[in-house]
Amino acid sequence: MTTEHLNPCAAIATDVAVIGAGAAGMFQVFQLGLQGLHVHLIDALPHLGGQCAELYPHKPIYDLPGIKTCTGAELVERLREQIAPFAPTLHLGQQVQTLQQQDDGRWLLGTTAGTQLLAKAVVIAAGVGSFVPKTIKVEGIEALVGHSVHYHPADLGRLPLQGQQVLVHGGDELAVQAAIDALAYQPASVTLMHRRAVFNAPQALLDQLQAQQDAGRIQVLAAQPLALQATGTNLQSVEVSLPDGSTQTLPVQQWLAYQGISPKLGPVADWGLELVKKQLPVHTGTFVTEAPGIYAVGDINTYPGKRKLLLCAFHEATLAAFSIVEYLTGEPVLLQYTTTSTKLHERLGVQHQSFTEQAKTAG
Repeated sequence: MTTEHLNPCAAIATDVAVIGAGAAGMFQVFQLGLQGLHVHLIDALPHLGGQCAELYPHKPIYDLPGIKTCTGAELVERLREQIAPFAPTLHLGQQVQTLQQQDDGRWLLGTTAGTQLLAKAVVIAAGVGSFVPKTIKVEGIEALVGHSVHYHPADLGRLPLQGQQVLVHGGDELAVQAAIDALAYQPASVTLMHRRAVFNAPQALLDQLQAQQDAGRIQVLAAQPLALQATGTNLQSVEVSLPDGSTQTLPVQQWLAYQGISPKLGPVADWGLELVKKQLPVHTGTFVTEAPGIYAVGDINTYPGKRKLLLCAFHEATLAAFSIVEYLTGEPVLLQYTTTSTKLHERLGVQHQSFTEQAKTAG
C-alpha cells in the first residue's frame, strides 16, 4: 500500500480498526462486538454519526425496520447506545493517512494525529469519503488554523474565548448555536456573520438569537471576508465586504468558521486498493476487498446490484463481521441469536433468562 514509514513497535495492537464512524461504521462496531472483537473506530469528524449527523440530523428517516421514523441525530444516538457495551476506542477528528500490510498479515495504520494502530483486520466504512470542513479563501488564513481560526470546533470550552472578540462565521444551525454558546465563555464580543442576515436554523434557536441580539450580546452582520490582519498566529482583525459594496474592519481574535463540510475520498485513493469510480469492489459473501483482511461496507463499496441504503449497509456490516471472525480464526462461526444466547447476553451486558423464567416474569 503506501510506503510512508511507520513504526509497528509504537503501534496500538487491536483486533479490528474501523475507518468511518457513520451509521455503517457504528453498526459494524456492534456486530464485531457481538463476535467478541474489540474495535478502534476512526473518523475525520470530531464526533460520531457521519452523514446522519452532518447532512440530515433533523430530517426524518422512514425505511429502517421496526422504526416508523427517526431523524439522523436520533439514529446516531440509538447506535451510540447500542455500541456502548463494547466500549470501542474512539479516534475522532483524525484521518487515516497510511495503510501498510506487515509481514505477519496485520495492517499498520497511521493517522493525521500521529495515532498508529496495528490491526488484524480493517473495515473501511468511509461512506462517500471523509467529511472535511470547507475552508475560507482568505490569504494567510492557513497559518492561523488551530490557533485563532477554528473550523467546526467540537468543544468551545477548549478554545480561549474569554475576553476575546469572537467572530462566528456561517449561516446554518451550527453557526447560530455556536454564537449563542460562545456567550457562556465571557468573550469581549460575539459577531455572527453570514453573507445574508438570514439563517437556516429551527425557529426556537432563531428566537434565542433574536433575544441575544436585542440585548446587545450578539451582533449579526451580513458580510463576506476579504482579508485579515495577524501577528504570527494571533488574529487581530478581519476586513469584510458589506452588501452595499463598502468595506469594514472588524477587530477579531478568535474566528469560528461553520461554512459547511464536503466529502472527499482523501487518502483512501493512496492506499493501493482497487477503485472503481471511487468505490471499493467487494465480494458479496464476505465484503472483503482485493486485499486479505481489508473489508468495505456502506457507500464506499461497490458490487453488482449495490444500493446505497442504510438498510443495505447494516446487512453488509453483519456479513463482514462473520467473515472477519472466520478470517482471523480459520474456523466457521457458530450462529447464535441475541434472543437466547447466554454468551451474547454477557457481551451485551444483559441478564440471561430462560424461556421459563421469562414466562414467570411476564406472568
